[in-house]
Amino acid sequence: MANKEILLVADVFANEKEIDKEIIFQAIESALEAATVKRYENPIKARVAIDRHTGDYSTYRRWLVVDANPEINGDVEYPGWQVLLEVAQFDNPDIQIGDYVEEEIESVDFCRIAAQTAKQVIIQKVREAERKKIVEAYQDRVGELVTGVVKRLEKGSVYLDLGGHVEAYIAREDMIPKEPVRMGDRVRGYLKAVRSEPRGPQLFVSRTAPELLIALFRLEVPEVGEGLIDILAAARDPGSRAKIAVRANDPRLDPIGACVGMRGSRVQAISNELAGERVDIILWNGNDAQFVINAMSPAEIQSIVVDEDKHSMDVAVATDSLSQAIGRGGQNVRLATELTGWELNIQDAAQVDKNHDEAAAKSKQQFMELLDVDEEIAGILVDVGLNNIEEIAYIPVDEMLEIEGFDEELVEALRSRAKDALLISAIASEEKIETAEASEELLEMEGMDEELAHQMAAKGIVTLDDLAEQAIDDIIEFTGMTEERAGKLIMKARESWFAEDKG
Repeated sequence: MANKEILLVADVFANEKEIDKEIIFQAIESALEAATVKRYENPIKARVAIDRHTGDYSTYRRWLVVDANPEINGDVEYPGWQVLLEVAQFDNPDIQIGDYVEEEIESVDFCRIAAQTAKQVIIQKVREAERKKIVEAYQDRVGELVTGVVKRLEKGSVYLDLGGHVEAYIAREDMIPKEPVRMGDRVRGYLKAVRSEPRGPQLFVSRTAPELLIALFRLEVPEVGEGLIDILAAARDPGSRAKIAVRANDPRLDPIGACVGMRGSRVQAISNELAGERVDIILWNGNDAQFVINAMSPAEIQSIVVDEDKHSMDVAVATDSLSQAIGRGGQNVRLATELTGWELNIQDAAQVDKNHDEAAAKSKQQFMELLDVDEEIAGILVDVGLNNIEEIAYIPVDEMLEIEGFDEELVEALRSRAKDALLISAIASEEKIETAEASEELLEMEGMDEELAHQMAAKGIVTLDDLAEQAIDDIIEFTGMTEERAGKLIMKARESWFAEDKG
């Protein structure tokens, strides 16, 4: 009867839970093994083998083959389930460490434990199998939209019922801030991860990911779903505002109009789905500066200066639209930065022009003094974009000759005078460094050397307090040292400050 009952249990659980019958057999074996071990006062190991066709089963007591443990006089640590290699080899010369010695023993009655251990183990195995099935079913769906009904709320987090006993989890940080969500609501989200874990959630969904916005447009706008329009980037301030960059693959299509829809119907449907999040649709452009101009809309840009090395742009905006360009709490420029991938520095165009005029006047005066030229030539040099003596000294002759009214004689004279001015300046700097005197405390500071101390003194950094007040970038600029060393020197100089605070 017990044998038939085992086969019956395996059939019932396998059919009801749609679980592989082998998993059920393994669960029953584990239950019988646990029941066998409980019969012994001291710990042992056991193995139960069930015949999958008849339900007959045999039980074996097991000893793990181990090497001698010198810490316990060459014996085994757990004699109830360990045996020395040399002892095991008496019966089986080929046995190795890690193998098992087995001896058949009397089996426990399945009926007696069916309501206890077997049931618990089987249920546990079934749950594990069900969780594994969920992971396998959803593993290839990462990156897709999922829709579920709110099952329960826990401290701002949401559990969704996706149907078929499948549950998804939206963490508090993945929920749109202040979005009203109630039990029974249907909620859409972006499946961002599927993880196989023994406990807790396995499907992780986000309502704040930029990918959710892209997926919603793909669903709502047929042209995006069909590949006629590409969404190349998205940036979100969840629940408040977002920007997406679009490009049409068909020149006859208006990508912005298609995404907005008739009377704004398409973008409005997406906005409603995201708790009223306002979406700006930006036309993508292969020219980075133009893309930034588009991304900064509705603000009007007057000029842009691109710094390729720092991957940043200085964006000049009219004074009256400065607040619009920055946005509430910096929202507009932050989203544009995220969308374009460029660090954007918003500046007042009037102030930029003023600074530019001041810098131009300064360069003009410098050229007149150091190159011994009149105001007209100095003005031409500034107008063509030359800002300092170094540029004039080392600019290729061919480029200088392209300036209207400049001939070889003038170009050569300007370059020669510029190099002479640089040489004089370098000699003066060296003399300043040589004559500069650092304080004894600066010279004796750990990590300092005499040459570096003189360099600092030439820049007005004479005492420890002077050094302590410096920024790392300032020190790097004139010494050329590493950021790490500059930081250590400044912190060393500040030790006296901390000592005073403690006092």
